[in-house]
Amino acid sequence: MQRTVFNEDHEAFRDTVRTFIAKEVVPVYEEWEEEGHPPRDFYRRMGELGFLGIQVPEEYGGGGESSLKFNVILAEEASAAGVSFGSSSVHSNLILPYIMQNATEDQKQRWLPGFASGDLMFAIAMTEPGTGSDLANIATSAKLSDDGSHYVLNGSKTFITGGALADRVLVVARTTPYDPDNRRGGLSILVVDASSEGYSVGRKLKKIGLRTSDTAELSFDDVKVPVADLLGEEGKAFSYLTQNLAQERLTIAFGAAATASAAIAHAIAYTKDRKVFGKPVASFQNSKFVLAECSTELQAMQIMVDHAIELNDRDELSVPDAARAKLFATEAAGRIIDKCLQLHGGYGYITEYPIARLYADTRVTRIYGGTSEVMKTIIAKDLGL
Repeated sequence: MQRTVFNEDHEAFRDTVRTFIAKEVVPVYEEWEEEGHPPRDFYRRMGELGFLGIQVPEEYGGGGESSLKFNVILAEEASAAGVSFGSSSVHSNLILPYIMQNATEDQKQRWLPGFASGDLMFAIAMTEPGTGSDLANIATSAKLSDDGSHYVLNGSKTFITGGALADRVLVVARTTPYDPDNRRGGLSILVVDASSEGYSVGRKLKKIGLRTSDTAELSFDDVKVPVADLLGEEGKAFSYLTQNLAQERLTIAFGAAATASAAIAHAIAYTKDRKVFGKPVASFQNSKFVLAECSTELQAMQIMVDHAIELNDRDELSVPDAARAKLFATEAAGRIIDKCLQLHGGYGYITEYPIARLYADTRVTRIYGGTSEVMKTIIAKDLGL
């Protein structure tokens, strides 16, 4: 079915992204996988091309776009080529809304120019060992100094995407003692300078997929954070997190749709080329039927995701509907990519083939940003259950 979310400007941007990937990403991508992330200067190159700050207002050096659609194209073209841009999606799609909605003018002037240029890469640190999806149970603490000039941050975080290379990290910490009667209260967001004394990057976690997206453990030992780097109001973090969950989950959903589409394209190309018993694999009825099933499921997913993108651009995407989009897209992408890998036979299990990367990379989409089970809980609550 014809998609209607993109116009001529979007397609011209797509051509630029596609050329960039072919020239500057694909030839060195295996090196990035071995290293565990792109080189730091790659993000500055993305900033130079305007890819990081598409939605940053022009007065701060960005593209001034309100729509998420250009970011969608970045994800689609990366998936089509079987590559990724490290932690840039978290930087641009997840963190920017926190800054735009909650930062003071002084903070925006200090952070956004570097955000757009790639000179300041951001990460967000919510998850802790033992908390998982239960953010209300966060134990990392930040106590205000006696003179009120700074917070003293202590604790640890894990599964932090972009944590190894980040220059600034949005750390969710408890600024008032834990209250069992108000578990969601007392949490604040501090924008921590990664060069601060007492801030340290622990293990770089080895994953089965997303191997060019650095994922790290972070620890804070009496880290001094100026009160000027408190994002928004003290004690309001949980409401800020909830406010931005819809776009975070939409980002995962359109990424899942992109990987599923890429998987089908790879499977079609492979089965047309590969011969078994003297005939192309694509000529067998089973191959045709499997790909027909995948294509149909992708179309349903794409319609749902595209509608969610439009709603998000109008600030009308609700948390339950974002949960529906994430649940359906990630579960469907898992089914589609598994079927497409099967059509590759043994070669589908070899990492030099893009389908193998897509298979490994997509598995985590049913976990991060809220597990599929959490999505079902949100949807059930919306149904009054």
